[in-house]
Amino acid sequence: MTAAQDTRGKARATRTSDQEHRDVLRALTGILAAFFMAMVTLTIIGTALPVIMADLGGDQTALSWTVTGTLLANAVTTPVWGKLADLFDKKKLLLMAIAIFVIGSAAAGLAGSITMLVVARVIQGVGMGGLMALAQTILGTIIPPRERGRYAGYMGAVMAVATSVGPLLGGLIVDAFGWRWCFLIPVPLSILAAMLIVRTLHLPETTRETAPKVDFLGMALLAVATSSLLLWVSFAGKLFDWGSWESILLIAVGVLSTVAFILVERRASEPTMPLHVVTERTTVLAIIAAIATGAAMFASTTYLGQYFQLGQGYTPTESGLLMLPQVVGSFLGSMIAGQLITRFGRWKRVLIVGAVILAIGLFLASQLTHTTPAWLVGIFICLVGLGVGTLNQNLVLAVQNTVGLKDMGSASSAVAFFRTVGGAVAVSLFGALLTRHLSSEMSRFAADHGLDAHQTPDAASIDLAGLPPAVLEAIREAYGTGTGLLFLVAGIASLVTLVCVLLMKEVPLRTTVDVAEVDPETGEITMVTKRVNPVEAAGLRMQHAETGELPVVDPKASGLRRSHGERAEETARSARGAHAAPVEPDVAGTAHPHPHPRHQAE
Repeated sequence: MTAAQDTRGKARATRTSDQEHRDVLRALTGILAAFFMAMVTLTIIGTALPVIMADLGGDQTALSWTVTGTLLANAVTTPVWGKLADLFDKKKLLLMAIAIFVIGSAAAGLAGSITMLVVARVIQGVGMGGLMALAQTILGTIIPPRERGRYAGYMGAVMAVATSVGPLLGGLIVDAFGWRWCFLIPVPLSILAAMLIVRTLHLPETTRETAPKVDFLGMALLAVATSSLLLWVSFAGKLFDWGSWESILLIAVGVLSTVAFILVERRASEPTMPLHVVTERTTVLAIIAAIATGAAMFASTTYLGQYFQLGQGYTPTESGLLMLPQVVGSFLGSMIAGQLITRFGRWKRVLIVGAVILAIGLFLASQLTHTTPAWLVGIFICLVGLGVGTLNQNLVLAVQNTVGLKDMGSASSAVAFFRTVGGAVAVSLFGALLTRHLSSEMSRFAADHGLDAHQTPDAASIDLAGLPPAVLEAIREAYGTGTGLLFLVAGIASLVTLVCVLLMKEVPLRTTVDVAEVDPETGEITMVTKRVNPVEAAGLRMQHAETGELPVVDPKASGLRRSHGERAEETARSARGAHAAPVEPDVAGTAHPHPHPRHQAE
């Protein structure tokens, strides 16, 4: 081959790769848009909450429940959506999730009381759970693991930016139009995202020989177990004591329903959360790490808005702008991590660096007071964002690399589920911790100034208008030190993330997808490891092979063109037999013929 021919070949390969990249991005446009709206709505009320509570007459407990209700619904339904994605049409489920999200958003914008707002936020949470689970599942289904790092980086960037920019948008919207538009504006934008999905997303059709069996009992038990836990941590210490009979009842219901859920999942033919998936070493460690990361992510975005407004006296818009460094850090962390993982095919070192940065940022932020300069706060939260952005989606990627195609939805949603649960528990516990700290500080202030308890305002009431300067200063000081305390607890939790990442066993990412190709004339099935452009494969007719773990591809239906080398390789493999796939060593050096269980999704 001449140098000119080699150059032309490389140029053609580059053009093909670039075209595939553009095609994939086009297909993911609607998904990313819907995902962005869901994540923005999850955090957009961060800076709007003080205004909402003052308008609707809520207190610190109502504030916590407004956030926790959404996270609860999100957490409970995420694994349900993930399992349904393994059984039914993913695109239809995605559109259904958007519809539920739109209904909840409209209801929240029209809410006339705290109760109505919480109910509407719960409906929103159900839709969010679907969007989060399905977006990650579809990404894991159509893109090979090695390339998945790049696109996971894009999704992580969307998640990071949406999570962090939400409070800024909330502040701008509250100051310009009022808090209700924080919920009403996403309605038309979500409908537009649904239209993009209908137009650009074309997934392979999956057929099954028998009707899928939905694990309704397992789903119900999981909902009861999760709800009991979150209700306990949300209301204990507020509506009832930690050691009261209400606490004991909720704990008992949670434990019993968890045990029952495990027993049901062991016997279910299509378990909601397959035990062989969630008990795999990498998955277990990723789940624990995700819980701690979720605590840092949701708690920081929820209570930073309060810190800037109530601790330092900024307006909602100003507090949103002051949170921009976290947006920048999250965006950079996600994008850089995704590119590095795609380039080198390794993810563990990237996650270790992210966990270290997260811990450093949180411990630095634990030094916050109400007089900390804004530029210094910006440095601290930029580091927090950088760590969260590096970890979030890549923890999911590590888990997806260990499961088969038929468990892709369950595995992806499991990490998202526990991350959301961690965030919801953190929001509730941090809210209780902050309330306790504020009450303690105000009691001390009253004692120091010879005041009775009724002569000082409830520091958890959030409405500080008209307070005497001395009392206002005391409350600001309490909010400042209280926020620092929250970051200290989150920093300790982040050390758990670091330990889990260090203990993970890295499996190199492949650039191929395992498929079973069926000859349209003879019906002969041949196992093939190949690169598949997910957009060109939009017309694929896919059905489960006898094991139900690998898609079967009809070449004529797909319209894919294969090179001479690919045809020769596949012919040779067919002659050797369906199971004589290329042998690739794992990390320990042991050779495994494909399809190996950990690579069946690839």
